[in-house]
Amino acid sequence: MHGRFLQFLRARVGDAAAAEDILQAAYVRALEHEAELRESESSVAWFYRILRNAVADHFRQAAARAKAAEAIAAESNQSYELELQAEACACIRETVRALKPAYREAIERIDLGGDSVDAFAQAQGATANNAYVRLHRARKAVTRKLMEVCGACATHQCLDCTCKHDRRDAKTRRTAFQ
Repeated sequence: MHGRFLQFLRARVGDAAAAEDILQAAYVRALEHEAELRESESSVAWFYRILRNAVADHFRQAAARAKAAEAIAAESNQSYELELQAEACACIRETVRALKPAYREAIERIDLGGDSVDAFAQAQGATANNAYVRLHRARKAVTRKLMEVCGACATHQCLDCTCKHDRRDAKTRRTAFQ
């Protein structure tokens, strides 16, 4: 019956190696539970029931593994993105801090703080048009200063920062922006 059992499993699983593994595990399970076989029951029918349960277990385990892999990947992605964001923002934060106050406030409130341009304009007692112009100039100043300080990594939005400035350099950079 080995060939029939294997054919039964291949039809349901679609993978010859997985079918073979399931069959071997089902043989072990049948040996462990042979006392449950009733005399009035066909041993073949009883074993097919074991095979159906083994197939269900196989798919359940595969789904659990896939879900766990997704969770690990999502967690890994999230931590990678947070790490990247922290890495990328080190130079940007210092550059923003070195801007003149009007530009710094525009970047901090709109780009980093999430305020709308209209809300920022209203808080400043300015028109929305004036706020847009200030934000545009602030962004240009940040870009220009990042190019001076970070060079090539700034052209890639500092996402793979290679300049790795240390704390001793920070004071030098701040004075260069003023």
